[in-house]
Amino acid sequence: MSDEVKRGLEGVVVFESRLSYIDGDAGELGYRGYAIEDFAREASYEEVLSLLWNGEWPTRAEHDEFAARLAAERDLDPAVYDLIEALAAQDENPMAALRTVVSALSASDPDADADPADRETNLAKGCRITAKFPTALAAFARLRNGFDPVEPREDLGHAANFLYMLNGEEPDEVAAETFDTALVLHADHGLNASTFAAMVTTSTMSDLHSGVTSAIGTLAGSLHGGANQNVMRMLKEIDESDADPGDWIESAVEEGRRIPGFGHRVYNVRDPRAGILETYSERLGEESGDPRWYDYSVAIEEYMTEEKGLAPNVDFYSASMYYQMGIPMDLYTPIFALSRVGGWIAHMLEQYEDNRLIRPRAHYVGDRGREFVPLDER
Repeated sequence: MSDEVKRGLEGVVVFESRLSYIDGDAGELGYRGYAIEDFAREASYEEVLSLLWNGEWPTRAEHDEFAARLAAERDLDPAVYDLIEALAAQDENPMAALRTVVSALSASDPDADADPADRETNLAKGCRITAKFPTALAAFARLRNGFDPVEPREDLGHAANFLYMLNGEEPDEVAAETFDTALVLHADHGLNASTFAAMVTTSTMSDLHSGVTSAIGTLAGSLHGGANQNVMRMLKEIDESDADPGDWIESAVEEGRRIPGFGHRVYNVRDPRAGILETYSERLGEESGDPRWYDYSVAIEEYMTEEKGLAPNVDFYSASMYYQMGIPMDLYTPIFALSRVGGWIAHMLEQYEDNRLIRPRAHYVGDRGREFVPLDER
């Protein structure tokens, strides 16, 4: 066995997967063999969940049945609403609140104690977790602002229902379509840190609730989630400065500031998801008659690409897109989780199918042969 250390597991292949493929040099991403560009604008998040969890696109009948099943699981147990109210009253961080709530969902799950390797039971639990995610997040967001939660509606799609519960009014077609596409694009992305955390948990034969809770805790870290919040803070800083965005970004780079939303651990070229989200950011600006956030973003990308050779990642245009939809900035990462939970569950299902405990080794570099001295002689 080699003792070579790969910091951050850089370049280490530890699993085989049929879920998503990434080519960082070509800028390609696909789910189950389908290129993201071919379906992101057409397929709903519910369809993508079916693809990831079952391996194939659903028929119309299968889609309708699955969407209805998902919608029927949206409401929360009264005890969970009480927990969310308590967390909101304490002004808990949204990601920490989401982590706590998802862990608590197992208490009211009828299959909580089922065999963790049973696929049908896991699909049922995965459906419940995914369905209740948006309800919990929207309820928390409203309660902390002094508003009552909005009950979920079964006649709205997954994306539209979340916006309805968050804002208290049904979203227009553009907003619903935009948010649905964002969920599709964030649903899975290979063996990222949060997905790996979920799989490590699963490999111990723990349950889905534990795996998703592990994943949320991992996504909460600033090196994984949260970049789009920093992008939006940057755009607002430009707006408040009244400076030309090109001049502002040039000065910021010269000052040594780190520009969020650029570069990626995997992609060496433009993130394929960024191009799709860019069109929605532009569309939202046109619809509202206020294109400045999109215009600022374009100016920044042009400078960073031409002067620094850096391309935007998925977070860059999602920032202005979410902001134009009226979504609070500190909900951007929880929304990432709201989408990625579908991918986390898909990878855990795959792990259960051919499980082996994930147990890497560390190369010891400390002292050896030190002499123990009893307490009274120290």
